[in-house]
Amino acid sequence: MCIRDSLYPVDDPKEDEGAIKILSGNLAPDGAVLKVTGDDEFYHQGPARVFEDEEAAMQYVQEGHIESGDVIVIRNEGPKGGPGMREMLGVTAAVVGAGHEDDVALITDGRFSGGTRGPMIGHVAPEAFVGGPIGLLEDGDEITVDIPERELAVDLDDAEFDARREEWDQPAPAYDSGVLAKYGRDFDSAANGAVTNPGVTRDSNSSGY
Repeated sequence: MCIRDSLYPVDDPKEDEGAIKILSGNLAPDGAVLKVTGDDEFYHQGPARVFEDEEAAMQYVQEGHIESGDVIVIRNEGPKGGPGMREMLGVTAAVVGAGHEDDVALITDGRFSGGTRGPMIGHVAPEAFVGGPIGLLEDGDEITVDIPERELAVDLDDAEFDARREEWDQPAPAYDSGVLAKYGRDFDSAANGAVTNPGVTRDSNSSGY
């Protein structure tokens, strides 16, 4: 293999686009991350099945409750809510193992590993713990995942969001001491790299990251 087989100039890339897609919409105003492993034109609408942590979602899938069309929502797994933003690989593997790789979507404010398959969307920001829209979802809400349009949205208007936000209470921190308590207290949004320094943002970083 020569170097030309591995390195391509900017004006002649191997592919027009990479596998990483950034979605946004009223469910992820600050963005969400999807790694495309199948259909790049994937479009999905379905009812939300909302879980407050990975364990509850895993139990739901393992007990055979999952149905074609579902959108599994795992929240309170972000940088602050987890805390630590652990990866949701176990649930995604269970969904694929149940035969729903192409007809069930999963969204979370947690993250995924590189081995994730199917329409699995992570890094949803703002996260649930700080009052992001994902924290206001209820079972049955109609969610749209539109990869061609880079959209992640829920069929709720601003008035309904405002009403739910009035009723929302921030969850109690999972830890009140130790390293994970510090993580939950000091780390920033996944949209900003979950940094600890509030002065470091994408806008202020000259490299643009």
